[in-house]
Amino acid sequence: MIFVQLEEQMMRRQLSALILGWMLAALLTGAAFAATPWQEEWERVLHAAKKEGKVAIIGPIGADRRDALTIAFEKKYGISVEYHADSGAGILPRLSAERKADRYLWDAVITGTTTTLENLIPARVLDPLEANLILPEVKDLKLWRNGALEFLDPGRQLLVMTPFQRGTLFVNSTLANPKEFKSYKDLLDPKWKGKIIADDPRKSGPGQATFTFFFLHPELGVKFIRAIAGQGLTLLRDYAQEVNMLGQGRYSVGLGFSDSLAEQRAKQGVPVEIVDIRQLKEGSDISPASGGLSIFNRAPHPNAAKIYINWLLSKEGQTMNARATGYISNRLDVPTDHAAPWRVPQPGSIKTYTQAAIDKKEKLFPILNEVFGR
Repeated sequence: MIFVQLEEQMMRRQLSALILGWMLAALLTGAAFAATPWQEEWERVLHAAKKEGKVAIIGPIGADRRDALTIAFEKKYGISVEYHADSGAGILPRLSAERKADRYLWDAVITGTTTTLENLIPARVLDPLEANLILPEVKDLKLWRNGALEFLDPGRQLLVMTPFQRGTLFVNSTLANPKEFKSYKDLLDPKWKGKIIADDPRKSGPGQATFTFFFLHPELGVKFIRAIAGQGLTLLRDYAQEVNMLGQGRYSVGLGFSDSLAEQRAKQGVPVEIVDIRQLKEGSDISPASGGLSIFNRAPHPNAAKIYINWLLSKEGQTMNARATGYISNRLDVPTDHAAPWRVPQPGSIKTYTQAAIDKKEKLFPILNEVFGR
């Protein structure tokens, strides 16, 4: 009798232990599959975004850029992208006209930092961007260059996605050896007089960025700008014409061209080559080109805009954007093998895209007008 009672007690203990094990396993399984706060927010926003159906973006000109910024996102999330291409100058006039008519049509903008700092932020058409970030891989600062998201304004409305070393000096490789240039001061050699063509620095563009770099560099400055102007530069305002005239051999050297256009022509067999900035004593400046990201206030599709921004700043989105543009992403986990090694930002390089650099242009413009005329 005693033996039977002991056996029953042992069986009850084993059954209790088994039940407790099942309960513990169920709890652990539930914890493993329970959504974290960011996942819950993501699913909620994604559900609302799909109801909105689309996101409206203003972005850079070029079919390759448009495709990179639309096709993969649409396939992944089933949200259509309305894409309007604008080089920058037309963005604020468009928005001003639309908003006067009480029409709020756009969610986000990808453009140059000068356009945003000088036009969009003062016009108060943007919202702070950081509150829209959800994905852990986007918010993890260790994944970003210099351990931070690079905002250019106190209100954190303008985020830099693609800082890279700009090509500033270009040659027709049948008329000039790119290896012979060790400093921009080599351009002052009399043999280059009348043989240099440049993008006009008196207007916005790569020519102005190049002369801003000259102006800010302690070993170049105003003295160099006056000296290079004395070499009889030909100034043009059409990027394609500039590269074509250099490639045709009408000039030997180019300054401040469109990097992407020069690379495109080189791939087509045109004898245009960008001088490796690492061999130049003064290096070059860093610029994001059309790599500034912002979100509009009173956005018509706020949830779709959040999904889009997080995708664009993810490794996937940044890789597609970098490969389409030839730029370098600010994300450290995005490959750089699509670009020349010298394009990766070099420590200590001058930044010509910040508000501080833009403010100093006020002192540069009078000098440019003096040496090149108005």
